[in-house]
Amino acid sequence: MKHFNYSLLTLACLNAHIAVAATTVEKDIERISVYEKQNRVVMSSGLATKSDMSLMETPAPVVIIDRELIESQGVDSLQDLVRNVSGLTQAGNNYGIGDNLVIRGLDANYTYDGMYGGAGLGNTFNPTRSLTNVESVEVLKGPATGLYGIGSAGGVINLIEKKPEFEAKHKVAVELGQWDSYSLAFDSTNAITDDLAYRVMAKTASSDGFRDLKEDRDEIYTSLKYVLNDRQNIMLSAAYIKDSIAVDSIGHPIRIYDADTANGLTAGEVTGADLVNDPTGSGVQLSDAQREQLANSLSSSDGLTPYSFGTNGIISPMADDNEGEELRFKLTHNYYITDDLFLNQQLQYRNYTSSFARQTGAYNYVYSTRDGIINNDPRAPLLEDGVLYPFAARRQEYRQVEADEKSWQYFLDLRYDFMLGDIDNELLVNANYEDRDIRFKQYSIYDADKVIYDSEGEVLYQGTLPYIYDIREPNWPTGSFDDYDPLKTSDYNKKVQAWGLGIQHVGYITEQVTTRIGVAYNRIEQTYEHFGVDERYSSSRAEPTPEANTSDSGLTYNLGATYQPTEDLSVFINHSKGRTAYSVLGSVSGNEADREDSESISNDLGFRVKAFDDQLLASFVIFETSRTNLEYDNPLYEAGVSDSSVVESYFDGKEQTKGVELDLNAYLNDKWKVNINGVYQDARDKSNPNSSSYDTRQKGVPYVTASTWVTYYAEMFNLPEAINISGGITYVDERSTNSSSFSIPDGYVPGYTVYDTAVSYTTDKWHMQLNLNNLFNKKYYSKAMFLGGMPGEERNAKLSFSYTL
Repeated sequence: MKHFNYSLLTLACLNAHIAVAATTVEKDIERISVYEKQNRVVMSSGLATKSDMSLMETPAPVVIIDRELIESQGVDSLQDLVRNVSGLTQAGNNYGIGDNLVIRGLDANYTYDGMYGGAGLGNTFNPTRSLTNVESVEVLKGPATGLYGIGSAGGVINLIEKKPEFEAKHKVAVELGQWDSYSLAFDSTNAITDDLAYRVMAKTASSDGFRDLKEDRDEIYTSLKYVLNDRQNIMLSAAYIKDSIAVDSIGHPIRIYDADTANGLTAGEVTGADLVNDPTGSGVQLSDAQREQLANSLSSSDGLTPYSFGTNGIISPMADDNEGEELRFKLTHNYYITDDLFLNQQLQYRNYTSSFARQTGAYNYVYSTRDGIINNDPRAPLLEDGVLYPFAARRQEYRQVEADEKSWQYFLDLRYDFMLGDIDNELLVNANYEDRDIRFKQYSIYDADKVIYDSEGEVLYQGTLPYIYDIREPNWPTGSFDDYDPLKTSDYNKKVQAWGLGIQHVGYITEQVTTRIGVAYNRIEQTYEHFGVDERYSSSRAEPTPEANTSDSGLTYNLGATYQPTEDLSVFINHSKGRTAYSVLGSVSGNEADREDSESISNDLGFRVKAFDDQLLASFVIFETSRTNLEYDNPLYEAGVSDSSVVESYFDGKEQTKGVELDLNAYLNDKWKVNINGVYQDARDKSNPNSSSYDTRQKGVPYVTASTWVTYYAEMFNLPEAINISGGITYVDERSTNSSSFSIPDGYVPGYTVYDTAVSYTTDKWHMQLNLNNLFNKKYYSKAMFLGGMPGEERNAKLSFSYTL
């Protein structure tokens, strides 16, 4: 047969089948792609279609990061893998909590073997996923609701976990690195009986961290695989992760200066005379001497790029680490009902809790306009008792969060392979159900800029945090969070339930043409129960309200075709539509004004090339991906005034990204291995045509990123094995932090280029490796924050050892 028609889950069972019955060996070997037997480059994947297709035939953009690449780069978190996939970048509204990644500028799904692994959840609480138990990572770009449940517009980041094996393997690994970093890991797998195998993996890690961003993590993963007979097996797996990760939610902020308010003069050009007071007498009024003092404090980069604090930053000692705890149980059932009919079922329970206190606000307002008023207090320079503090941080807030998310998920996939005339066909029927239950509380404390009045104009609340008079040398508050009269600002329970039914047909029409048609019906139901907040914070929301609910449903689909004019060249087109809850954490009121589900559309035209006896695979994709039907307010609507002919909201806003991307993996010969990727993407926010930020760049998403990683296998010193010498270059273009509402419409984080290298030596038992990162000690910002940049790590080294028993 031309195609290789069994999923990755099916292939995972192969060793067990061989151990049970020799009579099935011949048949099962036929089901394996020849690439799996002969190639070092992964040439097949089941991610896009849940069918183990050759990537040359797959009508969708898929990128695979194998274990060898992960290990050669010495990375141990999902954040560090960004460099290996075109279009995978950090989110631009990142508060330093968890894995806030985007694909093509749009939100991404995180899965473990296709099952829910936590979402971005609006940056509110979010795990930082490690690669401890990960064998490889697959990235599917574009929506895939029909196959993976409610999904984000950007695509799916799927982590393939390590599985039990029937051959004994036991490994101990140690890592030592910069900033008193260390880890100790143990991985063991073996057969218990001819039909039962286990795997246990445990790791403990600790680091004082660059810029004192500490991290401690303990993990344990266990799994049992039982082969009932030569056609059926089950696997039970469990994971427990407990971590504590320091939070820097601000990074290095941009000093807030708006050139438009100063007649277009940049911060390096203005004088005190240019920094005029508001002509109406409103706002903070400065004397001539104070305006000159303010002008003298400015540098040419203010209002544009982050203010550098060196290796320091605005990281308050009152900010508590993000303490997360995750527990996952999963049951997987594979059943070869006949040679042509295959059933896969997965049931998963996941519980993730998170608690932390982070600082927000604390920005340095130098010169700006707010609501038409120059230096409208408190978004203005701090003037206290006649003294101007040009580097003061205003509008400080600390948020203490307690969150608990419980989820159930069930997937059923039934695939039938059949011949119709001369055409090979695959018919997949799938069903999915998921239930997410999120309990969320948030408390806030503020500085004196936060004043809440009652209906009579009397002060109900005023913040008691001390002002930070100079962000370069902050005078931090002392004591505990509770000492500053916290307000309960959020307290709710949100549930999202979704189910879907789908059918997909893959047809191998000729030796050159493959088609895929998939259609699914999805329904999403949401409930929201508000338990009441501090009445001083919001009297209208002080009391609990009854549980409200809303629901929406509709069709999603994936349509694609591949044409392979030669064995080494293929062209594919893909058109897909997805659906997800508009906001997994957002409130619902249960009336007709509730927002509809968010939808997404993706269009791809791709080219794939293989060469060097199938040891090179490259893809080039032209794409357009959008998150659609986003809500925005009708400015003509007035509550209680407008009649039914005036709608309250429109639902035709969108976020859209267009671009081209390249991904290449190759073993050119026995000496060289190469990974290259790059993207040009224009991610635009078109969600509200009435906003000044309409059709602007998505925050934090660069136009261009490019990366390469090259490994040379050198035979040296008469050693029995080659020494692996690797090097990599990563380039990230400037990223926008534009915010008209914060008076930095031209803010951005500069681009950067960093160089990394590694050398390793492996024998049958030992593996030793040294990684040197940021080789030339480049000063740069690794990601865009809300209104600034996160400093990237200085030059650092990591030494790792492992021994296989």
